[in-house]
Amino acid sequence: MKKTLLGLLALSAVSTAAAATSVGASVGSGVSLHLQNDLTGSSAMRYSLNLNATNFNYNRLSVGGSVDYLADFNANDAALGGLNPYYGIGLGADVGLGAGSSLSLTPQGILGLRYNVTPPLSIFVEGSLGVKVTVGTGGGVTPAGNARIGLNYRLP
Repeated sequence: MKKTLLGLLALSAVSTAAAATSVGASVGSGVSLHLQNDLTGSSAMRYSLNLNATNFNYNRLSVGGSVDYLADFNANDAALGGLNPYYGIGLGADVGLGAGSSLSLTPQGILGLRYNVTPPLSIFVEGSLGVKVTVGTGGGVTPAGNARIGLNYRLP
């Protein structure tokens, strides 16, 4: 099951890599690298690879990914002095390996604010809230949340 889930996530990231319009990274409770593919002028799909710093303890490594749909509240960011608020929904998956294995799925809602620094470069801050469902070591259902700051670079 874990291998199948990771394989599907990797395949979806690789299949959209050719169509990606932005690459980026962010930091929050962990480090994330992502590809972002614009669907329209005001919506995008983001595919992320995540390393959660809080799970590097007790001989355990946690890696995961997420697929997020993002949409702008307002397509014209000039009205807010260059700030562009957005919202989204996403699904994250984490695999814990080492001292106790687990698989977690996290559906989440996202709110963020993006600022276009120059035409290819933008920075963002966002928060997400959801529910984390874990099977395996430490299994159960718990609330989940994250805040992060990051940057995007639009590819030519």
